[in-house]
Amino acid sequence: MALRRFFGFSDGELMRSDSKPCSRLMRHTAGVFSVGGALGFWILCRLHYGPRVNVPRSLRWASTGAVTVSAGTALLVRLFSPECEPQNIEAYDKKKK
Repeated sequence: MALRRFFGFSDGELMRSDSKPCSRLMRHTAGVFSVGGALGFWILCRLHYGPRVNVPRSLRWASTGAVTVSAGTALLVRLFSPECEPQNIEAYDKKKK
């Protein structure tokens, strides 16, 4: 699924064995950016509604931001990270049975 080879950024070689596997890199990136997305969308909610903001509305905006931003960044990591090229996933990601 990685687009690096399509755009010519990949040489098809295996990464170093001490690098993070793709699944862990995606999970960590999504976790970090979910906090940033929640804070960012909460600020947007405050700016949009002003004094009419209430707790359920701000929580809804924050949760939407967390899900949207974490899913988006995980997808970008999956598409453009060298750790997520097919040969590296096959070699280093642990398969769950």
